[in-house]
Amino acid sequence: MINVLFIGDIVGSRGCDFAEKTVGRLRAKEKIDAVIANGENSADGNGITRDSMEQLFRFADVITTGNHCFRRKEFMEYFDIKENLLRPANYPEGVVGKGVTVVDMGRFSIAVINLMGTAFMEPLNNPFECADRLLRDIETPNIIVDFHAEATSEKKTMGFYLAGRVSAVIGTHTHVQTADETILSRHTGYITDAGMCGAELSVLGVKKELAIEKQRTKCPVKFIESDEPPFFNGVKLLIDEKSGKVHSIERLIIR
Repeated sequence: MINVLFIGDIVGSRGCDFAEKTVGRLRAKEKIDAVIANGENSADGNGITRDSMEQLFRFADVITTGNHCFRRKEFMEYFDIKENLLRPANYPEGVVGKGVTVVDMGRFSIAVINLMGTAFMEPLNNPFECADRLLRDIETPNIIVDFHAEATSEKKTMGFYLAGRVSAVIGTHTHVQTADETILSRHTGYITDAGMCGAELSVLGVKKELAIEKQRTKCPVKFIESDEPPFFNGVKLLIDEKSGKVHSIERLIIR
């Protein structure tokens, strides 16, 4: 059996710092074998930078992203350089980077697929067809899908679509952890959204006062990361490495 930790969207430097400390404790306590983290908001002010990436790689084996992956143009080259740094696989052909990686962990290997939804998001290629194409070339049974999507209906649909074919479908993007963790088809771990790692008393990691001003006035507001105490959201998966079957999925909220 292998223990895989998936961390929801990590927000800003405070989120990175708290995630690093928390994973350090969890690795020993929970005997974590592999860590996957969504890092598309890890830089202060949105996106991902070289500094935030390097910090995430100190405690994560794979970094996934989403609609903010190319927010920092100066960072785009790293998607071609770093083997375990992913952008959504359903971007059009020719875009820098890749959306899948297979990590050799010694006694087992694990594949991570990064996909992005198209409902209320950028009109990328069909994520369902993209998943079918990628799965044809993956040999390991241990497959984790980060589905970065807005609509809960699209996330639930992807979970059922891939049930029995992957180890887990983990939703990201909304920064709000859902309470619907389950195992589909007695095989595939699923949750609509893993949540976030960042300031708890905030609006998706942003200072609540600024979010209120934006929503109330509808005028442009510069968002700043909240300095409220952080919390950690994610899920822990227990996987049979020979079959890829998930035996348990546990939501984590650590304050």
